[in-house]
Amino acid sequence: MRSVKAVKTLRHKITSHSKIFDETVEVYRKALTYIVDVMDREFPDLEGWNSKSIVSAVERLIHATKKNPCPKYEDFDRLFYKFPSYFRRSAIAEAFGILQSHRHRYERWLKEKREAEDEGRRFRKRPPKLQLNHRAFPVFYKDVMFQRTGDTTARIKVYHKNDWVWLDIRFKGQDLRKRGVADWKENNPALVKVGKKYFLHISYQKDVKPNDTPLSERKICAVDLGLNHSAVCSVMDAAGTVFARKFINQAKEKDRLYRTVNKLKKVQRQSGCVKAPRYWRRINGLQRHIVNHTASEIVKFAREHGADVIVFEYLGHMKMPKGFNGAKRLRFKLHYWRKQAIQRRVEEMARCVGLRVSRVNAKNTSKLAFDGTGEVERNGKKDLCRFPTGKVYHADLNATYNIGARYFLREYRKSIPEREWLSAKAKVPSLALRTRQTLASLISFYQAMRRLGA
Repeated sequence: MRSVKAVKTLRHKITSHSKIFDETVEVYRKALTYIVDVMDREFPDLEGWNSKSIVSAVERLIHATKKNPCPKYEDFDRLFYKFPSYFRRSAIAEAFGILQSHRHRYERWLKEKREAEDEGRRFRKRPPKLQLNHRAFPVFYKDVMFQRTGDTTARIKVYHKNDWVWLDIRFKGQDLRKRGVADWKENNPALVKVGKKYFLHISYQKDVKPNDTPLSERKICAVDLGLNHSAVCSVMDAAGTVFARKFINQAKEKDRLYRTVNKLKKVQRQSGCVKAPRYWRRINGLQRHIVNHTASEIVKFAREHGADVIVFEYLGHMKMPKGFNGAKRLRFKLHYWRKQAIQRRVEEMARCVGLRVSRVNAKNTSKLAFDGTGEVERNGKKDLCRFPTGKVYHADLNATYNIGARYFLREYRKSIPEREWLSAKAKVPSLALRTRQTLASLISFYQAMRRLGA
C-alpha cells in the first residue's frame, strides 16, 4: 500500500519586534504583484510548464546576472533592490499558482457561456478578472533566510530601513511530542500576520502508510453527527459485533453559543443591521471549539479501540424544515450545525495517524430499526426512538449501527464474486435495496456467507 504525505502546521507567536515586519511583507507583496503582471503578459499559455521550469524562465525576464546582463524587465532589480533570490523564486512559484487558478476559472466561464449560447439562454455572468494584489506572506528558507539559534530564538532576514538585514527574534515554542510531530520533518517557516501580531507558521511532514487490514479482520468507527449530541460513535467489526460506544457533546459551549446568538438577534432588532464584531468573534470561537473537540474525540476513540476506518454519512445541503411545531427552533439549530467542518477536520487528523475515512448513504439510517423490524417513531426531543416491537433505544446510537452495517455490506459487495453475492441476497431480502440495509442485514448476510463456506 502506497504511503501518503501527511502535513501539519504549528503556529509560533513572535514575541519581539512586532511592527518591524510590515515593511518585509509589503515589499514581498509588491514584488508578487509585479511578477503576476509579467507572467500574464509573457505566458499566454501555461501548458507544459511546471513550478521548477517557470522559475528559471521568469528570472531571465526580470533579473540581471553575468550571463543575462540585459533582462527584458530590467526595472525589477531597480524597484526591488537587493531583493533576496529565495524570496524572488518563492514569489514566482506563488504567481504561477495564481495565474493557473485564474486561467482555469476563465476556461470554466467560457465553457458555461458556450453551453448557455447553445441552449439559447441569456448569459449574464461576468468573466473572472485577474487580481494582481494578493494577501500573501513570505516563506523563509532555512539557512539562507532563517537560522535557528535555539528552541525559541532565531535569526531571519528582513527588510528594514531600505536594506535587507539579519534580525534576532524570539517566539513561543511548541511541545512537538504533545502535538505528535516529534519525529516529523520540519519545513521552511512562513511569516504570517494575524490581526496585529506576527507568527511563524512551521509545517511538518511525514510519509504515513494507511491501514490495510483485510476486510474480515477490519474494525470501523461508525459516526452519527447530530444536533442533540455532537457525535455518537460505535466500534464494530465485519460480523456486526459492537465493541464500544461513545457519546460526544459540548453542552456548556452550545448553551453559550445559543445565548450569544440570541443576544446578537436582540441587538439587531433594536439597532437594525449592525456588524457586531465582538458577538461574531465569540460565536465563531465557540463553533471552532466544538468542531475541533468533536473531531479530536472521534479520532481518539477510534484509535483507542483499534479501528481502521472512520465512517460518516454523506451530509450535504439540507432543506430547512417548515410547517410543524418546533420547526423554528430546529431551523435555528441546523443553521449553526457545522457537520461538514467536523468531517473535514476528522479527515485531516485521521490522515496524520494512518486512519481512513469513508462515507455511506444517509437515507433511512435513523429511520430504520437496527434489528430489522421496520421504521421507528421518534419522541419530541428526537433523542429516543421506539421500535415496532416496543423497545426504546437511543436514536443516534441506532443510526451508528446502520451506518457501520452499510459500510461493511458495500465492501463485501466489492470483494466477493457475483454468484456468492446473489446467493446471499436470495437468503437476505433486505440486501436488495441499499437504503433499507440495517445491522440485522449485515448479521444475516455474514451468517449466510458462513453457511455457504465463503
